[in-house]
Amino acid sequence: MAKTVKVTLVKGLIGTRETHRATVRGLGLRGINSVSELEDTPAVRGMINKVSYLVKVVS
Repeated sequence: MAKTVKVTLVKGLIGTRETHRATVRGLGLRGINSVSELEDTPAVRGMINKVSYLVKVVS
């Protein structure tokens, strides 16, 4: 069984960079408080790190 990580969007995307908005969409997040459960891979960790000021992570 692969490890997963839960990501929650805790801040709005207004005023953020276009690339950061695209990264949030790539994580499967839509509106504030939306939750996405993803496989814990280096690529996903890098995306989370890029938008760490917008998301909350629960392992």
